Amino acid sequence: MGVGRIFAQRSIPSLYLWGAMGLIVLTALITALAVYGEYRAFDTRSQQLRRRYLERQKARIVFDTERVLRFIESEDRRRRGELDERLLQAQILSAIEELYGRPDGTGYIFIYDRNGTCLSDPIQRQNVGKNLYDFKDPDGVQVIRELIATAAQPGGGFVRYRWIKPTTGTLSPKISYARLFEPWGWMVGTGVYLDEIDKVIAAQRAELREKALHTVMTIVLLAAALFVVGLLGVRWLNGIIHREVERLDRHFERAARSHILIDEESIGLQEFRRMARTINAMVSGIHERKAKLRELNASLEEKVAEQTEDLRERNRQLQEEKRFGEALVQAQDSFIHQAIHEINTPLAVIMTHIDIFKMKYGQNRYLAKIEAASKMIATIYDDLSYMVKKNRLDYPKGEIDFSEFLRERIRFFHEIAQGNRLSIDARIEEGITLRFSDVELQRIIDNNLSNAVKYARAESYIGISLRRCGEEIVLEFMTSSRQPIADTRKIFDAFHREDVAVEGFGLGLQIVQSICRKNGVEVAVESDETRTLFRYRFTAEERADARPVA
Repeated sequence: MGVGRIFAQRSIPSLYLWGAMGLIVLTALITALAVYGEYRAFDTRSQQLRRRYLERQKARIVFDTERVLRFIESEDRRRRGELDERLLQAQILSAIEELYGRPDGTGYIFIYDRNGTCLSDPIQRQNVGKNLYDFKDPDGVQVIRELIATAAQPGGGFVRYRWIKPTTGTLSPKISYARLFEPWGWMVGTGVYLDEIDKVIAAQRAELREKALHTVMTIVLLAAALFVVGLLGVRWLNGIIHREVERLDRHFERAARSHILIDEESIGLQEFRRMARTINAMVSGIHERKAKLRELNASLEEKVAEQTEDLRERNRQLQEEKRFGEALVQAQDSFIHQAIHEINTPLAVIMTHIDIFKMKYGQNRYLAKIEAASKMIATIYDDLSYMVKKNRLDYPKGEIDFSEFLRERIRFFHEIAQGNRLSIDARIEEGITLRFSDVELQRIIDNNLSNAVKYARAESYIGISLRRCGEEIVLEFMTSSRQPIADTRKIFDAFHREDVAVEGFGLGLQIVQSICRKNGVEVAVESDETRTLFRYRFTAEERADARPVA
């Protein structure tokens, strides 16, 4: 690509701007390379630090475990024959729980038999006597099974898993060392939590961030100096070119008003002088064509008048079609309003007589099916009613007991879930209040429960969770997936159905999305082969108990 093509259709000010942008890009590139080098070095140091930390902790827990094994062996050899073996074992376990461990409670000794029954755990005493052989951590690691298998190897071994940390009460990554005490078939071990190294690395990362900022500021100052020097040079060259361009421009203005040619001798730069010769030839040609255009103009005016009349006639026809379309839409809207209104009365009669029948004759599976179907129709009616009224009515917000409101809607869907061979597992935190429209909150909950009933795998359960999370309220709906959602964004489109075999209009989630956007509710969807999760985060502005921060 030649220089001429690079600067094709460019003005002098635009070239000036591109030069300035080039300097800025160069500065940004140098800064990015410097910061990248610093972070690469930091990553290397972080890996070395993590490796050394892990080696020290491994040596530490091996020492603690072997010390306890020596104590057990010593006590067994010294007191064998004095006491009953079970009593001796109980005294040794009690002594280990009292003598070993760290001040923060993280270095305790745990002991299990070959079958996976917990014999000693001074932190989680509720586990003592339980068989945890098949217990799995959240990552699927069968912790006790692998510890027993590793302990049976010569010299014991290490196992990584996640366990509750005593100081925080939360699951943390942990590595434990275990060995087998052969005479009694005990698996003896201890471990260390690995999240402390992350605190050290975070502190070093903050130090590196300050250093990187200092480096960036230095580079920016140097680049700014380079930019100023370049700017002055470009402005000097631009001044020379600009004076010639202004002179040529004045000639252009005079030639545009009348048939006047440019004086080539008044142009200083050779390149512009050649341009002037070409422009003179062009101006002469333009004035010749101008006379011919005057002749054509008279005939064109007549054609324009004819086309104008045709356009008026077409416009009149379009107006008539528009009035017809508006009348048709109005009639359709009136029909939908009337149909929705007519559904409400028989639906209310059905629901009322179902309640009367249940009170008089009791529940049965046929009545449960009818009641579930009626409630689904009621939910669809509420959706249609909301769609029709949402642009004409203002749904005021009020303080709502979110916890009780959610329980009431779950009770409403109980028969529907049972009719689809589903159960509901609700975990609702008490006392959560929310400032929201009760009509719109019901649409969010009902449409999620309705979809959960439709798409959940049979013989599974619907998980519902309501909890506080900092300044937010989190509402979650979880089901076992029949199949993963192909596109979690499309499901909120109007008339979209993920499974065409499932009946419905495809409007429920579109209503939910419009309500969430209107009220600033954050929506997230996760779906894989095993489960589908809908999560709604209500911000502090929507909480009834929220207060403005000064």
